[in-house]
Amino acid sequence: MYALRSFASKSGQLSRLSYLCRQSQRTATFALYLSQPKSQPAWAAQRNFATEPKANAGVDKHEFQAETRQLLDIVARSLYSDHEVFVRELISNASDALEKFRYTALSNTDESQLAAKDRTLEIRITTDKPMMQLIIEDSGIGMTREELISNLGTIARSGSKQFMEQLKEQAQSSQATSNIIGQFGVGFYSAFIVANRVEVYTRAAASDAIGLRWSTDGSGSYEIEQVEDVQHGTKIVLHLKPECREYADEDRIRAVIKKYSNFVGSPILLNGKQANEIKPLWLLDPQSISKEQHQDFYRFISNSFDTPRFTLHYNADVPVSIHAVLYFPEGKPGLFEMSRDGSTGVALYTRKVLIQSKTENLLPKWLRFVKGVVDSEDIPLNLSRELLQNSSLIRKLSSVISSRVIRFLQERAKKQPEEYDAFYRDYGLFLKEGIVTSQDSAEKQEIAKLLRFDSSKSDDGKSRMSLEEYCSTVGVEQKDIYYLAAPNRVLAESSPYYESLNKRNELVLFCYEPYDELVLMQLQQFKNKNLVSVEKEMRNQSKDASNQQDFGEGSLLATELDSLMPWLQEQLKGQVAKVKATARLDSHPCVITVEEMAAARHFIRTQSHQLPEENRFALLQPELEINPKHPIIKKLNSLRTSEPELAQLITKQLFVNAMVGAGLAEDPRMLLTNMNALLSKALEKY
Repeated sequence: MYALRSFASKSGQLSRLSYLCRQSQRTATFALYLSQPKSQPAWAAQRNFATEPKANAGVDKHEFQAETRQLLDIVARSLYSDHEVFVRELISNASDALEKFRYTALSNTDESQLAAKDRTLEIRITTDKPMMQLIIEDSGIGMTREELISNLGTIARSGSKQFMEQLKEQAQSSQATSNIIGQFGVGFYSAFIVANRVEVYTRAAASDAIGLRWSTDGSGSYEIEQVEDVQHGTKIVLHLKPECREYADEDRIRAVIKKYSNFVGSPILLNGKQANEIKPLWLLDPQSISKEQHQDFYRFISNSFDTPRFTLHYNADVPVSIHAVLYFPEGKPGLFEMSRDGSTGVALYTRKVLIQSKTENLLPKWLRFVKGVVDSEDIPLNLSRELLQNSSLIRKLSSVISSRVIRFLQERAKKQPEEYDAFYRDYGLFLKEGIVTSQDSAEKQEIAKLLRFDSSKSDDGKSRMSLEEYCSTVGVEQKDIYYLAAPNRVLAESSPYYESLNKRNELVLFCYEPYDELVLMQLQQFKNKNLVSVEKEMRNQSKDASNQQDFGEGSLLATELDSLMPWLQEQLKGQVAKVKATARLDSHPCVITVEEMAAARHFIRTQSHQLPEENRFALLQPELEINPKHPIIKKLNSLRTSEPELAQLITKQLFVNAMVGAGLAEDPRMLLTNMNALLSKALEKY
C-alpha cells in the first residue's frame, strides 16, 4: 500500500489510485485460478512445450482500462521489494486453482458436468534456457472466456475471494476456504516484473469447455483467442526479459520454491522432479510426527545442523488463528542471536505460503533465539503480501505466542529440570533481557519464574534456586527476598555485606553475572515480596543507629569514636558523604554503602569515565561504615596522634579497599599507588 501511494505521488496520473487501493483490499484476493493441466504422467510425457496449441480463426482484442494499465506498471515496478516473489505469487494462484477444482469435484455429484474429474492435481514448472521461458501450469479449475476478461483484464479483482464468499454464503465447510491463498488480485501481474510478454493457455473444468489463449505484452491491450489441444487447467508462459534470464535456470527456481512455496499443499514438479517434499508439520497432528521429522524440519527452516532441544507444537483458534511449530536450539547462542539487532528466527506463513522469513514483530526481541514457523489466516498483510500491517491483531498474535512460549518453558522446568537447567545456562541471558525490556508487569512476573540463582543454602554450590522456591522456603512471614551480587561464590560468602545475614542464617541468592542485580532491581517484587540487595539492607538497618550503641566487648569507646569519625571524615573529604560506626561487621574493618548499589555499579562500569572523580563521589554519596572492634580501626585511632602520616595512608587504603569490595572502583589499579607509599612508610623502621 505504501509503495502504491508513493508511486502515485510521483506520477501525478493516478487520480483514482487511492480508491482502487481501498477497493483492492475490500474485494481482495483474486488468486488466479490460472490453471492448465500437466497432471498425469501420460499426457505430461506427450506434451511438447515448444509446440503451442493451434489457434482458430478470430482473435478478440481488448483494451485494459486506464487504471488497470497504470496499476499494471506499478505492480511490475514498485509493488514488490524482490523480483523473485513472482514465483510465489504464480504458484499460489496455481494452488488455488487446484483447491477450487478439488472442492468442485467433491461437491459436484453429476460427473457429466465435470471433465477429467479423476485427473492428478499438481503444479508443473518447466524452465527453458534457450527460449528464455518459464512455464508454470496446473491441472486445476481453469477459466472460461468471461473469467479471463474479468480476472486477468482487471487488477484487484480476486476470483479466489469471490469463490470463498460464495462458499460462505452457502454455509460450506471452512476447510475448503482455509486452503485458498489469494487475497488481493494482483499476484498474476507480478509476472511482468520479469517478463516482457505473458501467455495464458486455459480450459475450464466443464465438460464442454473450449481451450483459450490469453496474451499481452502489458502495454495496454490483451488478446483472447480459441485454440485447440489445450489441457484442462491453466498454463502460463513467461517470455523473460534479457536481464531476468536467471529465472529460466532450474536451480534458481528451485531455490525460490524452497524459500516461499515449499509447503504448498499440492505437489510442485520442477522439470519432472518434485521440488516440495517436506511437509508442513505445523498443520499435522502432533502425535503423528516423529522426532526425526522434527529434526529434519528444524534444519530446513533454521538452515543449521544441530538438533532442537525442545519442541513446541501449538494450535489455537481464539483469540486468533495460530498454527505454530517452535524450536529451542540445542547449541549455544551465536553472535546473531546475541546481537540486539538480530531479528527473530520465526518465519511467518499464511495458508502455507511464506510471508516473511525473519519477522520483526511476531515475537519480542528477547525471544530471538526461538526458531520455527507461525501460520495464521488472520494476519493483516499489505498489498504485496510482504509486510505486516501494524495493528492490534499483530500485537495480540505476538502476546499470545509469547505467553505460550513462557508457559512452555515453565512446564519444561518442572517436568525436565536437568534439561531446563542446561537450557538456562545457555539462554538465561535472554530471559533476563525479557524482564528488563518488557512493558507488561504481569509478563515480567511470569518470566521471573524461569530465573535461577545460586543460594547461600546450596550444599554443593551447583544447584540453582528459583524465586518460587525461595518464597516457599522462607515462608509468608518474611517480606523480603535478599540477594547479593558477587563475581563468584567464594567472594560472595566472604563479602562484608553478607556477614550479618549469615549470622542470622538468612537465605540469600547469589548473583554472579553483572546484569543480574539490574534485572532484580527492575523486577522489584515477586509474589508480594520485595527484592532487596544485602548492601541496601545494611544501609537501611544502620540509618537510625546511634553512635552511642553498644558495639560489643573490645571495641573503641564512645568518646574515641566521637573524635575518630570526624577525623576520618576530614581525611576523606570529597570522597565520602558520611562516616559512621556499625555493629554489623565482624571480620572486616569497614564497608562502603550507597543508596542504590546496583545502579551505582552500573554507572561506574558504563558512564563514570565521563565525569571527574570529585563529581562521581558527589553523585554516588558513599558512606563509610567502620567496625570499632576491628584491630586495624583500633590501631588507626592510636596512630592518629603518634604517626599521623602513616594514619593518613592507612585511611586512604581502607577507603580504596572498601570501594573495590563494593565493586565501585573504576580501575582496581588505583590500589597500587597508595599501597606502595603505605608499604614504604611502614617499612621505614626496619
